[in-house]
Amino acid sequence: TACEVIVAQGAHHCDADRLVHRLYDPGTDAFDRIVTIFGNEIVGDDGYIDRRILGGKVFGKPEEMNKLTTAIGSISDAVKGVVDEWRETLGPDDVALMEAVNLIEAGYGQWCDQVWLFACDEDIARQRLAARNQLSTEEVEKRLASQRSWEDRAIASDIVMMNNGTEDDFKRQVRNQYRSIIHLAQAGELETSKYNDWWKEYVREREAQKTESSD
Repeated sequence: TACEVIVAQGAHHCDADRLVHRLYDPGTDAFDRIVTIFGNEIVGDDGYIDRRILGGKVFGKPEEMNKLTTAIGSISDAVKGVVDEWRETLGPDDVALMEAVNLIEAGYGQWCDQVWLFACDEDIARQRLAARNQLSTEEVEKRLASQRSWEDRAIASDIVMMNNGTEDDFKRQVRNQYRSIIHLAQAGELETSKYNDWWKEYVREREAQKTESSD
């Protein structure tokens, strides 16, 4: 919903989730690797990988998720390629939006001028996830368990918007925030994203953990 509002204002848009899905379309090396790892049962009648079945095998299971990520290949390269193309081809007043569930943890924010986080209370997230994706209670809990809480992500975000109310209220909130940011950017007053400092610290912590685990 938030992306639709911003795109309606003239912004360019890329859904990283869909970008990733194209990386393992039938006929790709990633498709073959994923099927080899997780079995033919993840392939639907249409010949494409059934993401719901695949999700049931990896969500809430870090080792299996790592296998999937490795099998897909360099997702970061694909995302950065889109951002690089935007910077090369778009004008100084153009706006581009990279939509990604794991934008913060995956490091995509380091290529962005601003990082926005859209969140809602956990009970509402459960209801919406179950209704939108037709998931069981167990599947919903696995999805939520596989993600950082919005509170943990908030410290890496320049703007946090809660979506607990009506759709109209949320759209109004997004439009107002977007116009405010555009005004700051045009006036040359947009501050550097705080994500970059967070990302550097996050990387340092991960490296320290790897060192400790190898000792």
